[in-house]
Amino acid sequence: MGRFKPPTKAEKVAHVELRKGVIRIEPVENDGSPRSWIVLTQLKTLFQKQLPKMPREYIARLVYDSNSRCMAILKRGLKVVGGICFRPFPHRGFAEIVFFATNSVDQVKGYGGMLMDHFKAHIRRTYPDMMHFLTYADNFAVGYFKKQGFSKEITLPRSVWAGYIKDYEGGTIMQCTMLRKVDYLRTREIIGQQREAILEKIREKSRSHVVYPGLFQNGETGPLDPKDVPGLRESGWTADMVSTRGIAWSKSTEHNIMRKLLSDLQAHPVSWAYLQPVDLEVVTDYLDYVSTPMGKYLLLHFATIEGKLNTNAYPNLDALVADAQLVFDNAKTYNPPDSPFHKNAKQMEKYMRDWLVERVKKEES
Repeated sequence: MGRFKPPTKAEKVAHVELRKGVIRIEPVENDGSPRSWIVLTQLKTLFQKQLPKMPREYIARLVYDSNSRCMAILKRGLKVVGGICFRPFPHRGFAEIVFFATNSVDQVKGYGGMLMDHFKAHIRRTYPDMMHFLTYADNFAVGYFKKQGFSKEITLPRSVWAGYIKDYEGGTIMQCTMLRKVDYLRTREIIGQQREAILEKIREKSRSHVVYPGLFQNGETGPLDPKDVPGLRESGWTADMVSTRGIAWSKSTEHNIMRKLLSDLQAHPVSWAYLQPVDLEVVTDYLDYVSTPMGKYLLLHFATIEGKLNTNAYPNLDALVADAQLVFDNAKTYNPPDSPFHKNAKQMEKYMRDWLVERVKKEES
């Protein structure tokens, strides 16, 4: 018997590139120097490309504004591949995040989360008493900002920020409050240590980490009495569970698999476009191309699938996979092949197929 060691989480590409010096993160402001103009101009172009709903003139005006501040991810020289534009209000104790974007081809590398961590660390160094951020997030960005510690619950008094930040129609205002004791550049390391401490406590009270020998030794084959399965008795198993709980256990297991698949799909770096329904007031011709509406919901998305899963509306895994496939098919139908939405849908589709293949392999092994 041996101990099961959970696999270590692979280091994200963004952190590898930062450690190797392929990319770097630098603050930048309009100080009139040629270098700042080069970086700010690239940031302006990036924001205009990745935030098409924003007026181009408005983006240019704020990026070049002397009251604005930016941070840029620079790759191999001065090539900008991601950035953030913010307006600090130190006397009010908060900063407004105006624009935040990374190159669409680099979104899977983890640039966004890394940039946000460095932004928080930069704010702490530069404005020690500024603990709050506010931003207006569109529907596609709400999920990302939630992962970065933002909430729709605004605890900062309205009198502090009203009149200082621009109100964006159709956007969702969100707030993030930093914690003084957290080193935001070491969050991955800290969470890893916390995870290991929790697992160690679990091992003290559980035998789930113990790995028992295989069922057949020395090439043996043939029927096996369940009582002889190594570790089965230790788990609390009794013979009457086979007849009384077998069916319920099977259904519960498949439901857990469905929930795990949906959770992994929602957590995928390019899933942001499928978390919520398409805004028909913006994409007015969407239903002219997508001919498979879903009941009263009209538009299928991950939130719909989660709602169906929570109400046990899926009889099996195949039904959930069919709905998820419809999400990707709709995205590919409406969006041209060279668009990020079409490419992301193909990437998500492949991810789901690979996930299911791995699941089958685990069941067969």
